[in-house]
Amino acid sequence: MIWWFLLAGVVVTGFSGIPIGVGLALTGLAILHFLVGDSTALAVPAVWNVLTDFIMSAVPLFIFMGEVLLVSGVSTRVYNAFTPLFQRLPGGLLHTNIAVCTMFGAVSGSSMSTTSAVGSVAYPELRRRGYHPGFLVGTLAAGGTLGLLIPPSLSLLIYGATQGVSIGRLFLAGILPGLMMALLFMTQILIQSARSPSLCPKITERIPVAQQAIGLLKIWPLGLLIFAVLGTIYLGLATPTEAAGLGAAAAILIGFAWGDLTWRALANAFRSSVLLFGTIGFVLVGALILAQAISAYGLPYAVVETVASLNISRYTILLLVVLVYLVLGMFFDGVSLMLMTLPIVFPVMTSLGFDPVWLGVIITILVELCMVTPPVGINLFVLVAITKGEVSLNQAARYTVPFWILLLLGILILTLFPQIALVLPDRFG
Repeated sequence: MIWWFLLAGVVVTGFSGIPIGVGLALTGLAILHFLVGDSTALAVPAVWNVLTDFIMSAVPLFIFMGEVLLVSGVSTRVYNAFTPLFQRLPGGLLHTNIAVCTMFGAVSGSSMSTTSAVGSVAYPELRRRGYHPGFLVGTLAAGGTLGLLIPPSLSLLIYGATQGVSIGRLFLAGILPGLMMALLFMTQILIQSARSPSLCPKITERIPVAQQAIGLLKIWPLGLLIFAVLGTIYLGLATPTEAAGLGAAAAILIGFAWGDLTWRALANAFRSSVLLFGTIGFVLVGALILAQAISAYGLPYAVVETVASLNISRYTILLLVVLVYLVLGMFFDGVSLMLMTLPIVFPVMTSLGFDPVWLGVIITILVELCMVTPPVGINLFVLVAITKGEVSLNQAARYTVPFWILLLLGILILTLFPQIALVLPDRFG
């Protein structure tokens, strides 16, 4: 019976246009009322315990930090510093898109913020230089996904806070997979540009190595910000929440001293971060109510027992989970989908022996796939808006397909070699 409630909740939420948080909450309340003996009161402590958790305070702070960097013009300085490093490679400045997204992801924590910050700088400049608009948007969409994997990551933070997994270990686990995905994206750009030279203009200008090094040294404030956020966590000097607060304060100081931040822009950043966190928080409340409902009903344990009785490979179950995310990712944004599915996916996968830290990285990559999967791929919509209609949603999706496949390849690589994600947390966590 509960499966009919869940299916009805997903269908009604996905196709009626009601807010996802409302749909999840109503589904959970219906299960608590009709299937768990009128136990809707259980929803209150479930929501209260998570939202009042000290760790959850880091989420709005990381969002605010990313918004401050977005409006302060820091991304422009970082982009200009990285530009000379790759311009003579096949693909030229498209590699810069990936490198800057990787760097920006280390301080923003958000895929959408990374896409907006780098895309707004890169697209007009590279179009002026003659780069193919569709291919350019594809690289920016791919690079933007790194903002959700490279720590600090909102996805890993919410995953750890809701499932009781160490945030520090999760952040360490995201580093090497994030760098691996950046390398795969740059390899794809290299191959595709070599096969189709018309996609990118040929650059003959040479910039001395010394001048390149000086350009990189000029972005030292960003390194200071990365240390304020990640270094303090890894050295044990601050909790993730304290590091988020320190990072937000440092971002404001750097924005005023090094960037183009103004008081009006700071106020706009605060407003945008409040709206974004309100959206995420609303979904989180609904997901927590649904999680409490299916937990009270005993569904996760029933699913675990059913899976154990099937006597099939745990990798077959992993494949099914990936397929579910790919299908639902066409209708729900990544964070919402993660919160909807974790109450069942987490206990099932951990009962099969998958490491919860490794699983957090895999779930984050699946969330990244949702960010570039139409018709709800948020990164694609952001970039289409940046191009002012020059690139359609269909074109953006088509040129993102090779990078979408690479994200799936990343899941396969991490499944075959899980130590890529686990070596740092096992050594330093």
